[in-house]
Amino acid sequence: MSSSRDGRPRDPRRPARGPAPRGARPDRPRGQSARPRRPAGQEPPRRRPASRPRSGGGAPPAPPPLLRRRFRRGDSQRRLRMAVLMMAAVMLVFSGRLVYVQGINAATYAEKAAGSRMATIDIPTTRGSITDVDGNPFALSVEVRTVFVDPEEIRDDERDRVVSELSSRFDLDPDEVAEKVDAEPDRYKVVEHDVSPEDWKDLSDLGLQGVGAQKDYKRVYPEESGAADLVGFVGDDGSGLEGLEAVLDSTLAGRPGKQQVEMGATGTQIPMAGGYAEEPVPGKDVRLTLDQDVQWYAQQALAETAEELGALGGSVIAMRPTGEVVAMADYPTYDPTDIADSDAEDRKNGAVADVFEPGSTNKVITAAGALEEGVTTPETVYTVPFDMQVMDRTFKDSSFHDTERMTLNGIMAQSSNVGTIKVGQQLGAQGLYDYLTKFGFGRPTGLDLPGEEAGVLKHPDDWWGTQLASVSFGQSLSVTAMQMASVYATVANGGVRVEPTVVAGTEDEAGEFHPSEEPTRERVISEKTAEEVSLMLEAVTGEHGTAQQARIDGYRVAGKTGTANRVDPETGQYEKRSYTSMFVGFAPADDPELIVQAVLHNPQEKYYGGETAGPLFKDVMSFGLKTLKIPPTETEPPNIKLFEDE
Repeated sequence: MSSSRDGRPRDPRRPARGPAPRGARPDRPRGQSARPRRPAGQEPPRRRPASRPRSGGGAPPAPPPLLRRRFRRGDSQRRLRMAVLMMAAVMLVFSGRLVYVQGINAATYAEKAAGSRMATIDIPTTRGSITDVDGNPFALSVEVRTVFVDPEEIRDDERDRVVSELSSRFDLDPDEVAEKVDAEPDRYKVVEHDVSPEDWKDLSDLGLQGVGAQKDYKRVYPEESGAADLVGFVGDDGSGLEGLEAVLDSTLAGRPGKQQVEMGATGTQIPMAGGYAEEPVPGKDVRLTLDQDVQWYAQQALAETAEELGALGGSVIAMRPTGEVVAMADYPTYDPTDIADSDAEDRKNGAVADVFEPGSTNKVITAAGALEEGVTTPETVYTVPFDMQVMDRTFKDSSFHDTERMTLNGIMAQSSNVGTIKVGQQLGAQGLYDYLTKFGFGRPTGLDLPGEEAGVLKHPDDWWGTQLASVSFGQSLSVTAMQMASVYATVANGGVRVEPTVVAGTEDEAGEFHPSEEPTRERVISEKTAEEVSLMLEAVTGEHGTAQQARIDGYRVAGKTGTANRVDPETGQYEKRSYTSMFVGFAPADDPELIVQAVLHNPQEKYYGGETAGPLFKDVMSFGLKTLKIPPTETEPPNIKLFEDE
């Protein structure tokens, strides 16, 4: 090792210090080693491990300096100051926001926070009742409770007792009740609907924490199936689905109230939280024209007769001459408290929905039109054979008889098809059609009930050669029971047709009654013609009439039988041995107060209207006269000439 000028040994790894040649870089500061450049792509040289000092060779060489970057003290201080400033700025922003939220705009944010967990729900209201003319209910709402549990409020030491009480009182599966009791974090689990207030009070008196109830209403029908097809029913949400419940839904429903409730973490409502409430407005009560006793009796009598005769169905209508319906029964029917046990056919209101050929009951229109037009009189005599040829068709009376000389009175009393055809020919196709429409055929009655049919009545321009004859005695057109009952009500009302009605009016919350609008009135025939037709109809129940079974002791009864072939809707042809049997009439005949229409579809045991529907008419009419306290007139019917030689 060579020595330096000052006599110290020179380290061969360090270059000799001296003047730097021109163009050379100055020495780097102590502690920094120069990094020689290397050609691009050349790998850096690997470091050799330091060799051990040789023994006996003097002092070991000094270790090479570490290759690290030296930081100046000033850099770290500047960074520290910057970090402090940034933290201060962030804290200042947060502080300002906190002051704004909790101080300046605290009320607004508090309101938003409360609103985020509050919701507005409807409070059930009382649905209006449907009553008869005297206020007896056909449908009403009763107050009930919906029992629920709040799992977070139920105490651990009462859990088993809560499950036991709820499951035993409401006949529920204990496991299902336990699942609701343990349903945290939910705050609202319904246990049972339609709990009576008395049953809820018994449960509430136990003081079980976390068990609550909400007020609700349940629709009940006290008369069961007495008027189900007319009244209808409501759905699970309380809205009307069928019958008058649907037609009058906006009147009956009222307006629900409003309540604010707190929403739980899972979005469930917490009724216990309470909140602001807007009082509900109850619905209006609807008063019908029906009499509950007559309605119930008509329904029972119809069902018994239909089942006894094996009929597919039927209907009974009782009404006033001025159009007010007193009863509207239908068979088959259903229980509105058990909708699942019925089908659409059971729930159909056949009195307005079933169409059929009116048969001989239609003869009253042919006779009334001919009398009104002056082409005949009650005692005009007609030659009436058993059968009659019209173009390519032969028409016959229902039972054989020799050719007879009958008056118009006799034609009606004997229900002669051939005689009625001759009267219809006098009136003419257009004239007959005009009176059919005046009496209400071919259009709805005005009741505005669900499923109501208008029937079928073609214009005379579309009638073929024999239709004037067939329409005259009730074939080649179709009607509903309500339409035909309205025809006889028109005759009973002195020739003035009044649109039928079942709604008398409404009653508000204060108990004030508001009558329905007056129905449309139209004179169809004169009072004289109505009286003449009434006498003809009274002869039907007389000694020589076809409906002696319909006579009622002490009362003068007017009416008409009807037996019509049933049409197969698929083929449009008459079904073999399938009939619709009818009887419609009014009493007292000289001062009518009540009209009854009885219809039986396809009775099996017997089918003539006089022997099937006649007794049903008598049964319901007798009960109606007694129940409505309609006294007999105590007058005797005049002698009516039926045949020329009388």
